[in-house]
Amino acid sequence: MGKVTGFMEFERVEEHYEAPTKRLHHYKEFVAPLSDADAKVQGARCMDCGIPFCNSGCPVNNIIPDFNDLVFQGDWKNAMEVLHSTNNFPEFTGRICPAPCEAACTLGINKLPVGIKSIEHAIIDKAWENAWVKPQIPKTKTGKKVAVVGSGPAGLAAAQQLARAGHAVTVFEKNDRIGGLLRYGIPDFKMEKWLIDRRVEQMQAEGVEFVTGTFVGKEALGKEVKNYATKTVSAEQLMKDYDAVIISGGAEQPRDLPVPGRELSGVHFALEFLIPQNKEVAGDLKNEIRATDKHVVVIGGGDTGSDCVGTSNRHGATKVTQFELLPQPPEQENKPLVWPYWPTKLRTSSSHEEGCERDWSVATKRFEGKNGKLEKLIGVRLEWKEGKMSEVPNSEFEIKADLVLLAMGFISPAQQILGAFGVDKDARGNAKASVEGQKAYYTNVPKVFAAGDMRRGQSLVVWAIREGRQCARSVDEFLMGSSVLPR
Repeated sequence: MGKVTGFMEFERVEEHYEAPTKRLHHYKEFVAPLSDADAKVQGARCMDCGIPFCNSGCPVNNIIPDFNDLVFQGDWKNAMEVLHSTNNFPEFTGRICPAPCEAACTLGINKLPVGIKSIEHAIIDKAWENAWVKPQIPKTKTGKKVAVVGSGPAGLAAAQQLARAGHAVTVFEKNDRIGGLLRYGIPDFKMEKWLIDRRVEQMQAEGVEFVTGTFVGKEALGKEVKNYATKTVSAEQLMKDYDAVIISGGAEQPRDLPVPGRELSGVHFALEFLIPQNKEVAGDLKNEIRATDKHVVVIGGGDTGSDCVGTSNRHGATKVTQFELLPQPPEQENKPLVWPYWPTKLRTSSSHEEGCERDWSVATKRFEGKNGKLEKLIGVRLEWKEGKMSEVPNSEFEIKADLVLLAMGFISPAQQILGAFGVDKDARGNAKASVEGQKAYYTNVPKVFAAGDMRRGQSLVVWAIREGRQCARSVDEFLMGSSVLPR
């Protein structure tokens, strides 16, 4: 504990954001890490609790009081070592994680919590600036080969852990760039993609091989696969060539909205808008879906919807409106009731602050237009009682809409990959694999493992990293009989 009375003396200091009027003109990150002095003060606010609930609130179980204290002491290099001991990619989570650790912070019971995420961000950025992050090349090779299908955070974490254990790891990615939904589902203004490239270079030095533009599990290239992949490899071939296979693709199957007018031009899934935009920023292609000078309606109030709002604003939309089916949450959570768990409360993202009208308890009845082109959305107000919704009589309304983006969540990972390997699925269409016992992350198919969204469904980057790390340990135990990899 750096300063015994720090939590009583110091207030929370937030990271600095570039003004909306400036950041709307580019796709670069606009959040500046804390200065060394501000990070030290935030570290001093840590109470070093007898039971650090922040550790268990964090899916990767970051050892938060320890690195807080090290930052307070000015020992940044050891702070990086502590941070890396549980998290392969803190530069990702330090930017895009919603910080469930802060919701579990003991100080947060009656004050603003310690700025844990901002400290993590500051530690890893300083580590890279000082060239402290080095490839961890294994001293010996095991002779075992592992294939990882999907290069999102789960696949990357598993691959890096297994390479460090001495295995020969090959990562297969259907797109021509590594990163999965980490690269294509998250806008550059939240996380620039050179951060992924930098980690890929480290992993290549550690022995990981990356194979891009390759779809796993399809013998013939169908139209939907040709959109991103140039070649395929069968599941049977991977099973033959590798001692173990991890399937770790993201949850990319979006929830649809089957209402009249869904077929009109101008109604799109969120990723149909976001993925091409990220590719445009990378210089790969032109995003054909434009929000410029349009009335945009985003349906869905989660992170993906927020990303659609921010991207639409950068396109120069005339107006952006966001609808949510659920009631508006309270502005302040009931801390005595929910702490240390993730609370339900109103969250306003940086994209909302850039310009957006938000409305809750709204259902979409239909889309209307002329000559096949969208012109308006017809909605209705909802009333919620005891968790059940009903339409408010005579509450139907219409709103001008030139572009509607469906951001209502994702229902499952790619079913064709699960089918290609013959993996059993749970009731939600995810790969069926337990995380408990001697066969954690095992599927029903011998030597095939599942992790990340592929196993648990749509989730956070930090959960994907946790699953990748834990799955790597199970694979290592399967191959070698025991493992020294951490869970």
